[in-house]
Amino acid sequence: MSNVKKIVTIGGGTGQFNLLSALRDTKGIVISAVVSMVDSGGSTGRLRDELGVLPPGDILKCILALSPNRESARKILLKRFNGPSRLGGHNAGNLLLTILSQYGGSFSEGVKALGEVLEIKGTVLPVTVHKATLVAQLTDGSFLYGEAAIDVPRGDQREKIKKTYLVPHRNGAVNVYPPVVKKIKEANNIIIGPGDLYTSITPNFLVPGVAEAVQKSKAKLIYVINIMTKFGETDNFKAKDFILKAEKFIGRKFDEVLVNSGKAPKSILNKYKKQKAKLVKIDVKNGYGGREIIKKDLMDITGGIIRHHPEKLKKALEEIIK
Repeated sequence: MSNVKKIVTIGGGTGQFNLLSALRDTKGIVISAVVSMVDSGGSTGRLRDELGVLPPGDILKCILALSPNRESARKILLKRFNGPSRLGGHNAGNLLLTILSQYGGSFSEGVKALGEVLEIKGTVLPVTVHKATLVAQLTDGSFLYGEAAIDVPRGDQREKIKKTYLVPHRNGAVNVYPPVVKKIKEANNIIIGPGDLYTSITPNFLVPGVAEAVQKSKAKLIYVINIMTKFGETDNFKAKDFILKAEKFIGRKFDEVLVNSGKAPKSILNKYKKQKAKLVKIDVKNGYGGREIIKKDLMDITGGIIRHHPEKLKKALEEIIK
């Protein structure tokens, strides 16, 4: 086992699902996924508000990504209930994780139990087991409360995000889940991203103890930059912007940065243009600030949606973490 590489991924949302899908079948590695706990939209938000539980949505995606039975499990656990009852709109996986958490006595035990049921290849950890709301202060002085409000802008214009922070619930405190620090300390490689910068990636580093653990870690720090910008979060961001903004939260420079060099057809880019999203431009050269900048075609345009291609991402990361 001495040659086995210990990999820690830090993120949330669809981006981390794609990353874990790419890494899952890589030989010679052990994966620990650290997941953001500020999701407040959809079924997750309703369970959080109605039952006072930690948000299960992003955790569920990561568990599914690491399961050898991923496709069949997704069909069942992501199936949403229809109808006017209280179950309407919820998916089976969120409800199952909530039940397991309540029966097991804690959210972390529920996560562990569902991982065992789906025989996941790795470990999934909530970044914190304390409840908190993500708040963003905009450049005009206004505030947005909750991940969902920050993630989905209203209207055609919105001020830029100036600052984000976590507000604990019920006058409590927010601290890192201790096993997360242990995994970071033991890691050979720490992979950040891809994912929405202010709602999936950096909220992890707002939890006291996470950034400090990464700063002290001897692991190689790797950043997988998003392929597209996002309206309301990273408007007109180029590669350098992503790097510097993320590093500001972490307090440490990246050792290696993986950025997409692939191109998409104009027909697809025009659809994204309507959403005020653009292809992230590469404005840094290899060696920028002592960082290794790795440019690869990582794009998947299946179904007219631009995302990281799991197999391309897998091959690129295998070269970095070998």
